[in-house]
Amino acid sequence: MYDCVIVGAGPAGGSAAYHLAKRGRSVLVLEKETLPRYKPCGGGVSPQVAQWFDFDFSPAISLKLRSVRYTWNKEDPVEVELASQEPIWMVRRDVFDHFLIKQAQLQEAELRDGTEVLGISWHSDHWEIKTAAGLVQGKYLIAADGGKGKLAQLLGFKERKRRLAGALEAEAPVEHQDHAVHFEFGLVKNGYIWNFPKADGYSVGIGTFRGGEPQDFKKILQNYATLFNLDISQARQYGHPICLWDGKQKLHTQNALLAGEAACVVDPFSAEGIRPSIYSGMQAGLAIDRALGGDSNALSDYSTLINEEWGSDMAWAQRLAGLFYRVPHLGYKLGVKRPSATRRMGLILSGEMRYRDIADRAIKRLTAGLVPGRGTTI
Repeated sequence: MYDCVIVGAGPAGGSAAYHLAKRGRSVLVLEKETLPRYKPCGGGVSPQVAQWFDFDFSPAISLKLRSVRYTWNKEDPVEVELASQEPIWMVRRDVFDHFLIKQAQLQEAELRDGTEVLGISWHSDHWEIKTAAGLVQGKYLIAADGGKGKLAQLLGFKERKRRLAGALEAEAPVEHQDHAVHFEFGLVKNGYIWNFPKADGYSVGIGTFRGGEPQDFKKILQNYATLFNLDISQARQYGHPICLWDGKQKLHTQNALLAGEAACVVDPFSAEGIRPSIYSGMQAGLAIDRALGGDSNALSDYSTLINEEWGSDMAWAQRLAGLFYRVPHLGYKLGVKRPSATRRMGLILSGEMRYRDIADRAIKRLTAGLVPGRGTTI
């Protein structure tokens, strides 16, 4: 009988496991893949996450970058140095996720990878989790199995508020790469393209976050890759959904919590997912520690915390995304091309600012640009 069983060994599951195990709780992490495993993801991580742990992440970081470069239809470039105290981390998710789980194991959390969850059931005062290798029991359960995971539905969260976005990513090994974070806004509708350097190559991806008509992701991505003299037609390509935040909602049920993309915490404007997943995983672990200690409100307080601390700011991100991706050319001219806007966005991604500090002004600027005689029109 474990104090907590965590399903999923990504950033949310690893964070929850670490914080629970560090407090002396017995923890089991179930992961259907064998670690380390490849995970399609740009791999940009805010250095803010270091504040939530007491160990050094350096072994899991591929590069640290301060330069951000934007283009519109591969032209009209803008390059800005971030003003945040620490540079953005570039990571490989197979390395990063496994590193985080190993830190939890050092605190005596148990990992069973290659173990898929087949079903769950509630028995009086604990969860029984069925796996191909047999049954396990836990007083509490954390569903951290991602946007495609089935635990949320098995727990009864059938009507979650979420907006599914689509993404395609390719891994391109190169010996000498440009050490800047790249974003392209003109080639794709309702989203952007990214190129995140790693020590051994590029992670090039495309995502759409507001719906709309179908687009040929592979063709668009190949077109963009020519900017870096890449032929990604021969590279490994992975399509995957992204579970964006789409409003406040209940994230707890009987002795169980949702965390990470299972809780739909991805930023609806930037599609940043690692930092909110780690934050929700940490808070889920702390909430269950309090519940084990006798706090009957700990799980409901978790829902309130995530909704208020993260969700209230994501409401501003959602408003900004709704306008920016509707008129991206205007957004590029009035927002992206302003160095101050990029610096503020860097401060948001590093946790030093909030969307609510900038979104109202940015929305007014974009709205004014749509009015003839008051600014740029398209």
